[in-house]
Amino acid sequence: MIQSLTDLDREHLQEALNKSGQKVTSQREAVFSVLLAERDHPTVDEVFNRAREVMPGLSLATVYNCLETFVGCGLVRQVNHERESTRYCPNLAPHAHFRDKETGQVHDIVLPPDVINSLRSILPPGFDSEVIEISFHGRAQAKASSSN
Repeated sequence: MIQSLTDLDREHLQEALNKSGQKVTSQREAVFSVLLAERDHPTVDEVFNRAREVMPGLSLATVYNCLETFVGCGLVRQVNHERESTRYCPNLAPHAHFRDKETGQVHDIVLPPDVINSLRSILPPGFDSEVIEISFHGRAQAKASSSN
């Protein structure tokens, strides 16, 4: 179920949009609330279907435009896995992604600061990274059955 944005989330949305010369609209609020509601890295079609629950007249083109605007002003990141649909992630903290090949689900993996620093230390001399993107692909491990 999609919930309204909290005052803090609305303020964050407004701040990011203002910095890029954009305005908050009810459509942008609806799409942003979808991204924050489950944080399951939805595709544009999933965002569209969820947002239409609260805003039935919303068009797919508007959802695309909202997501493009959010990426452009740094509110969300695109997550791409090979030839699959782009997914959207509102978690802007340094992290990696794990994609379960069986379910297609994408999970966040926290990257501790020492890991980030270690990765940056292996860059060629004179270079610095603005973004580090790491993706893991695999399957959930089978749970070992306990024998008594």
